[in-house]
Amino acid sequence: MAQSAGTGSWTVPEPVGPPEFLPVLDVPAHGRQRRWTVLLRWLILIPHYIVLWVLGIGAFFAVVVGWFAALFLGRLPAPIARYLIGFVGYDTRLMVSQALLVDQYPPFSLRQPRDYPVRIELRPGRLNRLAVFFRLLLMIPAAIISGLAAAGWAVLAVFLWLWTLVTARLPRPAFEATAAMVRYRMRFTAYALMLTSAYPKGLFGEERGNEPRESATRPLVLSGAGKGLLVAYLVLGLAVDAGGSVGGSYHNTTDDGTVSTAPAVHARA
Repeated sequence: MAQSAGTGSWTVPEPVGPPEFLPVLDVPAHGRQRRWTVLLRWLILIPHYIVLWVLGIGAFFAVVVGWFAALFLGRLPAPIARYLIGFVGYDTRLMVSQALLVDQYPPFSLRQPRDYPVRIELRPGRLNRLAVFFRLLLMIPAAIISGLAAAGWAVLAVFLWLWTLVTARLPRPAFEATAAMVRYRMRFTAYALMLTSAYPKGLFGEERGNEPRESATRPLVLSGAGKGLLVAYLVLGLAVDAGGSVGGSYHNTTDDGTVSTAPAVHARA
């Protein structure tokens, strides 16, 4: 029997079973980190940013071809699914490292490394053709939430970096909120790339239950402080977005003092 694509194998099984599998992100419990890796974290990740940019070009063309194929087949072709699964895994492992959730340097691999503590589980299944056709419209709400959370985290990233550099440990609430942000971002990316038909959810984690924990993020249970910080991410992201809109409108002001009706263009974090 073929292994699941999220377990490290390149084999993509035939889409059977529950069609709406919500992608899973496993991150080990937060612990001490080496200060020198924290100090140089964003610098030493530069090669990964370059590789991800190149992979992103391939992912763009893959998803365009995959969109047309999914309209006819009701699923992604296996070669395209394999590549996009690798791309999402690479992107997520890089984001986890960038966000100081783990200390280990991420590998240069599209496959899921067996010895790397961060694991991503994706199970491509059958897709609703109507949802595929309207995917760009359907993903807008999730894109806004993911963008705001990421932008808010970016505002506080330097402060979290300084705290971790001094104490060698990311504060627990920051670990929870950041893990929730990264997991939602990964689920949104998987949905946007048609690797799942399950709409992104679980931004604020799961309710505490009796099930045993498999990792720090499975299930992801946020404390009150973690949820509060996640709300702060969203609020700060909204403030950044509003500030960018105001700034864009200001720069659209003409020399005679009137404001151009052209929409301001600004980037989200």
